[in-house]
Amino acid sequence: MDDTEFVEAGLYDATAPNAADRLALLRWIAEHGIGVDEMVQAKEFGSLTGLVADRVIRSGDRIALAQAASDSGLTADQIRRVWQAAGFPPIDPDRPTFTAGDVDTMRAFALAAQMFGWGPTLQFTRVIGASLARVAEAAVSLFTVEVEAGLAARAAGELALAQANLEGTVVLSGLPEVLDVLFRSHVEHAIARSRATRVEGDPYGTARLAVGFVDLVGFTPLSLSMPTAELASMVEDFEGRAADVVVSRGGRVVKLIGDEVMFAALDPAAACAIALDLVDEFRDSTHVAPRGGVAAGIVITRGGDYYGPVVNLAARIADLAVPSEVLVTTEVAESEVGFRFEPAGRRMLKGFAEPVLLYAASR
Repeated sequence: MDDTEFVEAGLYDATAPNAADRLALLRWIAEHGIGVDEMVQAKEFGSLTGLVADRVIRSGDRIALAQAASDSGLTADQIRRVWQAAGFPPIDPDRPTFTAGDVDTMRAFALAAQMFGWGPTLQFTRVIGASLARVAEAAVSLFTVEVEAGLAARAAGELALAQANLEGTVVLSGLPEVLDVLFRSHVEHAIARSRATRVEGDPYGTARLAVGFVDLVGFTPLSLSMPTAELASMVEDFEGRAADVVVSRGGRVVKLIGDEVMFAALDPAAACAIALDLVDEFRDSTHVAPRGGVAAGIVITRGGDYYGPVVNLAARIADLAVPSEVLVTTEVAESEVGFRFEPAGRRMLKGFAEPVLLYAASR
């Protein structure tokens, strides 16, 4: 490819300060079989340095919706519903969107729908989509913060960034295998947890669990005054330490929301240990103070999350706790859990008709 083509296409200006680096980038892109027209389009969207890597992420020819429907055996509307449930924007029917792998995946969804029905399958797809969207966002953020920021600080240039993007996709290509191994292990643990918490006679889709919430008092006002990088570091520190504590006690992190962790454990003893460990873990924090709440009983299990009065109760009493305090319900306090429980009075809680007797847990 002649360099004059880059000039004529508005991709290269020999008088620009970064002319040498830009020319090296364009030649490198051309070496990967990408033409000028595609480069121009990428430049318009600000993705010239990611052009080569972008082609690797979802490689292969693309087909439009009608062809995907014909090849998969699904209707166009069914594909639209699956695609949207997975978290993707509406499909342009005339735009080549789907790869051969996408078509194979659609067939798998059709088989799942035959077993579970379309409604439950689409709901499960939403869980998959939301989870994988977070994984994808985390991967992009990891590259941006740990690689791209460093290249920018060193003024490494466009070619170095483009090459780093491609190297990142090579690393990323190994992620499906990692996800497969981790997923199978998590399924194994989920089955064991389901068997341990399922009581014969209870409604299907329920479990007997202890649920807890721990948050950091003072986090919100502190976050308003903190620099972005410092705030991000603080959130990551909280999430990492909280997850380590929960898992070390055999619990499961249900969700992390900024300054709050929701966890579940097989029994009240483990849940109390987790809550008290979390309070101890963050007790010496300079600007924030931990507090928590634990409740136990029957919960509804849907989409990898837990719902129902027990969950609401745990969340409400965590909000009532004073800094460094863990409040628990009577069901927890009356269990053989090996902790001390001091009466904390009857409290009126939002959404509950009667006052709830609470206890403060300690070792």
